[in-house]
Formats: sequence, structure tokens, C-alpha cells
Amino acid sequence: MPDPQDLPEAPTTRGRIPLAALDLLDAVATHGSLTAAAAALGIAQPSVSAGLRRLERRTGLTLLDRSATGTRLTAAGEAVLARGRAVLSASDALEREVAELRQGDRVRLAASLSIAEYLVPVWLAGRSPEAPTVELTVANSRDVMAAVLDGRADLGFVEGPRVSDGLRQRVVGEDQLLVVVVPGHPWAGRAEPLDAATLAAGPLAVREEGSGTREVLEEALSAAGVTLGRSVHQLGSTSAVKTMVRTGRIAAVLSQLTVADELARGELVAVPTAVDLRRRLRMVWSAGRQPSAAARELAAEVVAATGG
Repeated sequence: MPDPQDLPEAPTTRGRIPLAALDLLDAVATHGSLTAAAAALGIAQPSVSAGLRRLERRTGLTLLDRSATGTRLTAAGEAVLARGRAVLSASDALEREVAELRQGDRVRLAASLSIAEYLVPVWLAGRSPEAPTVELTVANSRDVMAAVLDGRADLGFVEGPRVSDGLRQRVVGEDQLLVVVVPGHPWAGRAEPLDAATLAAGPLAVREEGSGTREVLEEALSAAGVTLGRSVHQLGSTSAVKTMVRTGRIAAVLSQLTVADELARGELVAVPTAVDLRRRLRMVWSAGRQPSAAARELAAEVVAATGG
């Protein structure tokens, strides 16, 4: 005979279903048990259990199938959660909108490393002192696009060859990746352009997966029918890549923006290559969310400054 506590009561009609209760139901569905849901939410397991029982009383539905092997949602629970997740998503969007209102005219930018270090400061330096303030986050292109999609950034600037679904884009410049070595490297005195197979074999220092530089390099090599070889070192910053190149044995593929000074001083040498390493620099914004007036103003200034 079922425990009376497991039977749904007549639904109550006072107030709306709390968002916290929907969070509990979502956590149980995701993690498969009350204990795991409690751990994920950072609360006590009895609090999760009590909250879900209140939700069942509130709806008059049996939402969970509790057993010794775990807790699963019933068909009614799945139906409630499907609609509840839409409510949670809308609540998250509201929170972001409120946060944006608190920020006033501040513009949140996210930019990949080369653009953030070498171009964004130039774009911002010419702005009026009365212009809205800017908050810049530096990340690789993949994370920049995620920040714009999630609403953590109003505008993004990326270097990769592809833009994520859900984003709109505008080209704001072009860049050239260069194969660079120190003057004593065997490739330094090459007269013939480096072929794709030799470049891919390395030894080579490259940026991490998700960076625009890495994606452009891999696509260019793939177009030539080769992939990066085993003798490749993956590093998380341009500075780390350049430091490895200075050891003398390693080559690297980096943006001309990032090595212009070293080339001018003769510390690094650009190696001619038959691989097409040109790339476009893009400004991205959400297709489903209108940027603020301040963000649109800054975007227009960047377009005017770059001729994009």
C-alpha cells in the first residue's frame, strides 16, 4: 500500500509556482536522485525533498517516481518540467535585462586575444570622454561567441573562420597569419615557400583549441589535405607561444599584429609559405537580442574606424 505522503493532494491555487521549485525539479531530472540534486545545488537533501513535495501539493500531481535505485520524473513531471524550463529561461533573460539596466550606459565587450590587445585599445582611444564606459573581457573566439550568446557581452570580436548559430556578424578587418621563427632556425633562410605538409609536421607551437588562430591554421591545412602532426605544442596565450619560439627550435603561426614589433627588431623572421593564412576579423552580436543604444553607437564607431 503506498505511503500516504506519496499521494498527491488536491492542488492549491494561491500564488504562482515558485521558480525555486522548478529549479529543484530540473536538478533531479538532470542528476537522477535527490541526493545528487542537493549536492549540485549546494543545499541539504531534506530541503530538496520537502520542496518537491510542496510542488506536488501545489500542482496536485505526482511529479516524481521515488525508488531505492533513484528518483525519476513521471510523465506529469516531464510535462511540467518542459514548460518550467521555458519559464526558467525567461527568468534568466529578465535577470540579464535588469543587470543591463543597472549598468546604465556601460558596454560589455568580449574580444579574442589579438583583437583585444592590438585593435580594441586603438578603437577606444579616439572616443569622446563623454562616451559610455567599456568593460572588456579577453577570451578565445569560441568563448567570446558563447559570452555574446549567453548575454554576458553586448558585442564580440572574433578571429575564427566560423560564427556560431544565433549570432549576426559584420567583417571589420582582415589579418594575416605568419609562420615565424628565430633567425637561427633552419627555416629562417628559406627561399622556397614552405609547403603545407612541412608546416604541419613542425615542430610547431600553436594556440589552444577554440582560438581563432588555431581554427584558421587547421582549416588552411585541411584545404591542402594535411593535419597538424604530433610535434605540436598547444599553448593558451600568444606570449607563451612567442616564448617557446625564442628557444630556437620551434616555429609558430601567429597574427602579424602580435609579432610586428619582433619582426621590426629582427628578433623573429617570417617564413614564406604556400598555405593561405589570411583571415577576416568579425564583430558579432546576438540575433535574438537587440544591443543597447550604447552598444550600437560603439559598433557604428568601430565600423567607421575600420571601413567595415
